[in-house]
Amino acid sequence: MYENRVAKEENIEGLKRISESDRERLRRLSERQRRKRLSTAIGRQRLVAQAEIDRLSSLLSIPEKTRESSLEIYRNAWENDLIHGRSIEKILAASMYMACRRHNVPRTLDEIEKVTRVGRKDIIKACKLLANRLGMKLAPISPLEYVSRFCAKLNLNKRVDEQAREIVEKALEKDITSGRGPTGIAASAIYIAAILCENRKTQKEVAEATGVTEVTLRVRYKEIVNKLGIKVE
Repeated sequence: MYENRVAKEENIEGLKRISESDRERLRRLSERQRRKRLSTAIGRQRLVAQAEIDRLSSLLSIPEKTRESSLEIYRNAWENDLIHGRSIEKILAASMYMACRRHNVPRTLDEIEKVTRVGRKDIIKACKLLANRLGMKLAPISPLEYVSRFCAKLNLNKRVDEQAREIVEKALEKDITSGRGPTGIAASAIYIAAILCENRKTQKEVAEATGVTEVTLRVRYKEIVNKLGIKVE
């Protein structure tokens, strides 16, 4: 009986020694496993993000350089811990919109909203976050950037396109565009140009093609024709 007790005590001491000697090794092993799981999760997350950006780029007909830029913005957001606790979809939508702005690719918030299902307000909020935290400065978009694209959507010819550009340029010179959204100015210029070129489109048609409201279209239309002295019938 004494021998059994001694044997048990020796086994306990042996286990203690094993536990103490292997504790650091087990801790390191656990840390490696944790890092591996984290690395796998990050890799999976990035693959999902890249696939989504590829999808958006395809739907929006985004050039390769702009696609790469949107992915770069998203990665910077990830590395600066701006994704944690926030919607990945919102950050991706903002990354795409900001990349378009950076490379002068005219895509409206409405177009981004349509393909991402992220609301305009959420996209704008996410853009402000990225701009502030990543130190990004985006130049304002000129209404001229949208004219040709909107004309194409409305099946308007080159003559209307050129007339609309002329109207926008005059509006810029007269500072009529200050504080106004570029899409509203472009849409109104196209609406006026179509009338002048006898290729009329209804306000509803122009509003639907450009993503501006009919109210905005009417307001900008009146401002432009009055301040530029354009006579329309």
